[in-house]
Amino acid sequence: MATATATRPAPRKEDGPKKAKRTFRPRTLVITACAWLLAAIFLAPYLEMIVTALRPKDELRDRTYLPKDLEWANFIDVWKESELGQNLQVTLLVAGGATLLVLLVSLPAAYYTARMRFRGRKLFLLLVLVTQMFQPTALLVGLYREFHQLDMLNSVWTLILTNAAFNLAFAVWILTAYISSIPPELEEAAMVDGTSRFGAMIKVTLPLALPGVVTAVIFTFITSWNEFVMGLTLTTQPDKQPLTVGINNFIGNYTVQWNYLFAASVVAIVPVIVLFAFIERHVVSGLTAGSVK
Repeated sequence: MATATATRPAPRKEDGPKKAKRTFRPRTLVITACAWLLAAIFLAPYLEMIVTALRPKDELRDRTYLPKDLEWANFIDVWKESELGQNLQVTLLVAGGATLLVLLVSLPAAYYTARMRFRGRKLFLLLVLVTQMFQPTALLVGLYREFHQLDMLNSVWTLILTNAAFNLAFAVWILTAYISSIPPELEEAAMVDGTSRFGAMIKVTLPLALPGVVTAVIFTFITSWNEFVMGLTLTTQPDKQPLTVGINNFIGNYTVQWNYLFAASVVAIVPVIVLFAFIERHVVSGLTAGSVK
């Protein structure tokens, strides 16, 4: 007697997770379009700078946006026929030295101001804020006479000292706000375990205050990198001038070497863009330091 064997239906494959369809709201489209428009407006001068840096001399007055031929030799010529290499070296020394000097002075000052409630603390912070309002041009004549009497004109140390002085107030202010937002109980716990106050500051507070430190570093470095007035006044020798002043030398009394001017400008902005791209996330968190406790 044949027995009928029941055939089981083949197991159905489970459907994978359904992809949610993206729905674009009109408000989102408008915001996105506005963001791209603003980005294009801000990037247009940089694109024009790069295009002009690659133009041959005979196409500088053409109305076409893109040149017919790309003259990459402009970057080589501007490096060989000018003091651009020396100017770049001076700017690196000035920006790096000023940043290091600002950190060495602002970190102890900000830590003491944030942790100690000494008499005149509010007045000290007010004076720090007031000094930030002084423009270098307002003190230009006095600084020139002082460094002239000290025989310190055309010196890298002069530019380092002036740039550090004008950026020190911001560094103290931002670091004080950030260190104040760090609970002091963390340092007290480290000191209970046998660590000194200085050791607690180095091992506990400083790593937690890293975003604020990075903010002070990038602000001081970029400000010193872009400084022009002091470099133009306190240096007269072409090989002792910073990069911003060296670029200005391509502007003559009767002619302007636009291709070399923009080629040097491209060289000047590349290091800052690379530096900012690496530590941008730390800058954003550091600028909001102390806003919420």
